[in-house]
Amino acid sequence: MKATIKIREELCTIDLSRPLDISIPLKDTLENPLAWYLDKPKIEPVQLDTWIGKVSEGASVNFNNIFFNPHAHGTHTECVGHISKEFHSVNKALGSYFFSAEVISVTPESLGEDQIIPSAQLKGLLAGKTPEAVVIRTLPNTAAKKSRKYSNSNWPYLHENAAKYLRELGVKHLLIDLPSVDKEKDGGQLLAHKAFWNYPEMPRYECTITEFIYVSNSIKDGSYLLNLHMASFENDASPSRPVLFKFL
Repeated sequence: MKATIKIREELCTIDLSRPLDISIPLKDTLENPLAWYLDKPKIEPVQLDTWIGKVSEGASVNFNNIFFNPHAHGTHTECVGHISKEFHSVNKALGSYFFSAEVISVTPESLGEDQIIPSAQLKGLLAGKTPEAVVIRTLPNTAAKKSRKYSNSNWPYLHENAAKYLRELGVKHLLIDLPSVDKEKDGGQLLAHKAFWNYPEMPRYECTITEFIYVSNSIKDGSYLLNLHMASFENDASPSRPVLFKFL
């Protein structure tokens, strides 16, 4: 099914029957990706006295509790409330759910013992484009990202100047295939988060960061329509399901 939508005063056509899901589902298995030193999530039936909420155990329905952390267990979207003293809910951050997006593939560069994504590389890849959202795929890119255990791995991260560049470019929604835009152990500096949200000077409350995505190699770099949705949690972050659509 095709649809024509207006993006920044331009009419664009997309095929709604061909979504490109770039989220990682949450699973109660060892295949679930992990970060921040937590064990895998738990999905288990409720037990009330002798009653077990599982059809195969005699119940009429499956009735599970789910225990997880959005930051550690899969694709999630967060707002400035993730780093602010005051409570801000990601559930209030989005006023709309469709955005122009640019998918770019970056090769992190060495900086001492770290791997960083520098601003110069982003400038070259975006080449003057001003999308509402930027989707960053790091190279090399393999399906192993969907089950990787990131704790104590010192993953690549976005340099503070790169996050500042995206903010100054007017990017409102940043998506990346790593557990965080910042260094795993940075002493609580959170330089990329703060630079992108312009915190604490003039916080950008309507802007979001989505982490722990996976962008298949079948999705080429270029321009897309992004549909960004999340579960309705009143929290700094929520599990989310970003979906891309090609322009026709």
